[in-house]
Amino acid sequence: MSGGGKRSVKVGMVSLGCPKNTVDSEVMLGHLGQAGATLTRNADEADVVVINTCGFIDAAKEESVDTILAAVRRKEEGLCRRVVVTGCMVQRYEEELRREIPEIDAFVDLDGLGEIARAVGMEEGAANSTAAVPLPAAPTGLHPATYLYDAATPRTLSGPSWSAYLKIAEGCDNTCSFCAIPRFRGAFRSRPLDDIVREARNLAAAGIVELNLIAQDSTAYGGDLGLREGPTRLVEALADIQELKWVRLFYVYPNKVDDSLLHAMGERSNIAAYIDIPLQHAARSVLARMRRGGSASGHLRLLERIRRFIPGVAIRSTVIVGFPGETETEFQEVLTFIREARFDHLGAFTYSHEDHTTAAALDDDVPAQMKEDRRGLVMAEQEAIASARNGDRVGSRLTVLCEGTCLETEYLLQGRLEGQAPEVDGRVLIQEGIAKAGQFVQVEITEAHPYDLVGRVV
Repeated sequence: MSGGGKRSVKVGMVSLGCPKNTVDSEVMLGHLGQAGATLTRNADEADVVVINTCGFIDAAKEESVDTILAAVRRKEEGLCRRVVVTGCMVQRYEEELRREIPEIDAFVDLDGLGEIARAVGMEEGAANSTAAVPLPAAPTGLHPATYLYDAATPRTLSGPSWSAYLKIAEGCDNTCSFCAIPRFRGAFRSRPLDDIVREARNLAAAGIVELNLIAQDSTAYGGDLGLREGPTRLVEALADIQELKWVRLFYVYPNKVDDSLLHAMGERSNIAAYIDIPLQHAARSVLARMRRGGSASGHLRLLERIRRFIPGVAIRSTVIVGFPGETETEFQEVLTFIREARFDHLGAFTYSHEDHTTAAALDDDVPAQMKEDRRGLVMAEQEAIASARNGDRVGSRLTVLCEGTCLETEYLLQGRLEGQAPEVDGRVLIQEGIAKAGQFVQVEITEAHPYDLVGRVV
């Protein structure tokens, strides 16, 4: 209780989209907690619902709009008092949202995360109010963000007590033709190395053992600060924090992977043998239209180099099918490449035009059903590869980070290998033995499935 015995404002946060959005949500939760709000994980219990939107692709935008409309209906039914919308869709489409959904009470763009308490209806410490509080006027139209949080920014973790994301940079300077992120997330800007290390040490002191490093392009880290071999220096600095057992690197851009980074990752035991490297396609002609460059042969050489430097590395990638002009021959190059690359994890997306991108000027000439069929073929190839890889693990003993009771049944535990990132990759189901959530245990693998493994604690 606070505010002279009056009931504190209860705020529920719905965070959609990628881990970068998750960190933004946690920064807003930190500001709300500092202002005296009561935070709830159940948005259905909240006086004020905050929806942190994703505006990356059509499916994500549809999910964001559906979530906003559901919250608005709750407000109309008297089940909550205020709806606040934040995040990427506000940055890209605030004017349209204001016009189409006037029931939204307040908007917070990517530069306004520190204003969330006012948007919710609270001045600092005014824990008993949901009255409207004026916000600074946001620029009209599409505008790139400039904000970047630091180690002193209040942040309330929303995930498990042993695992966290850490944003090392914001924005992007790449000019991929299908992507609008630089137009609204802004230019690439790195956090100072000592500031990242300070936050990492704080997280480790709070019990975090798994740290997932995220940025739109992690391999660009430090370049804007004049830091040579920035990713390498970052990995080396974080490896010195012994409490961190798995430090995992996400979103590596293929043409910026140098040997010093791979060597540092391969030499340090607490830097996870894991790389997320979105390659997006294999045909040189499609990659040229995507403004990414490269080819299937170049990609394969890069993968071989990664595997040579980092023994046992797990590699995740993504591909886009149905890009404008993609022929059957170009698509077959993708399937051949996947068979040769043998990724540990792979995601596939169907192309759709995005506002504010150069690809939107191209003719979206691949039929929707053909896109879906091609995506299905990609995932069928990957499922066969993943099944074979997992089958090779049967009988081996592997280190697993236990995450607690299985989501589907209380009779199993679940956890992850070093090569399985949170939420996006497979898991290990533990059917025998006892382990606590957040504990590392040795598990003997007894069964293999396309994406999940089954085992027992030994």
